[in-house]
Amino acid sequence: QVRLVESGGGLVQAGGSLRLSCANTGRAFDSYHMAWFRQAPGKEREFVAAISFAGEATDYADSVKGRFTISREYADLKVSLQMNSLKPEDTAVYYCAADLDSSRIKSPGFWGQGTQVAVSS
Repeated sequence: QVRLVESGGGLVQAGGSLRLSCANTGRAFDSYHMAWFRQAPGKEREFVAAISFAGEATDYADSVKGRFTISREYADLKVSLQMNSLKPEDTAVYYCAADLDSSRIKSPGFWGQGTQVAVSS
């Protein structure tokens, strides 16, 4: 069973940084492809970033390329999202997600509860 728990959200000024973490407290962490999504008020949930189960491949939405970095920490069974140069439009609830099938990583089967990120101008 996969259980995803996000942390690290908060309020930051534009231009600042935050680091989100997602702990996979279930089994076989290193078998799952992992991703981050976000949902802003009044908008649909959107893909942010993904990383393969082995950590050798990453993918980013155009809106965050060059500013966000996704990484895996196998010892701690965590996936992190380092967010730099934050903009007010990055304000959203951020969700961690996982799937065993890389072709499904943009429609994953497992989701966390989300963590709020607010960027003030």
